[in-house]
Amino acid sequence: MAEVDAFLSGHGKKPIETVANTIFPAALYRRYGAPQFFDRFRDNVLPKVRRSGAWSGYYFERMMELPRADGQPINQIWGIVERLRNPNVRALNKFELLIFDPARDVNDSPYGGQCLSFASLKLIGKGDDRRLGMTALYRNHYYIEKLLGNLIGLGRLLEFIAKEGGVALGPLTIVSTNATVDTANWNRGDLKQLFERCDQASAHLLAAA
Repeated sequence: MAEVDAFLSGHGKKPIETVANTIFPAALYRRYGAPQFFDRFRDNVLPKVRRSGAWSGYYFERMMELPRADGQPINQIWGIVERLRNPNVRALNKFELLIFDPARDVNDSPYGGQCLSFASLKLIGKGDDRRLGMTALYRNHYYIEKLLGNLIGLGRLLEFIAKEGGVALGPLTIVSTNATVDTANWNRGDLKQLFERCDQASAHLLAAA
């Protein structure tokens, strides 16, 4: 993470934690707990980061405030937690997170705006061996600039739902229907050096373990 952060900051890009926080604000959760941190995010964070009506928004915002016709948004994340906790819920394969919004996201920009479209969570196994897994679908994905932050953010989101829902943590799967090894701000030589440094760091950690 340190190597990738140094690489991104050296090229004027957002750090890993900034990307991860668009999916799940882990520090806010650690400080205020659930479900209180949802209100803190809505009341304290969003007013500071909203810039214009064209802003595509945080993924976390979309997941916790899905618009509804009656004006009362649906907190999709907490709804999944409550259903996982409820022993009377029999439909155990309907844990979905809708993110794509055609009203905001269908425009003339070929890549900008929302890239994460959907996430589906499933219980794996039975009884005390149940684990919660997640499959996330990206319509477009920059693998150098965004992937690591996205993986961390989604992992934290999955961990949160599993923990609060009272089930064990399962696998995370990413499907990118258009994956790009982005080189507009760096070249393949830069990436080769980055990968070598990451390999060296991983080898050092494994040796220390």
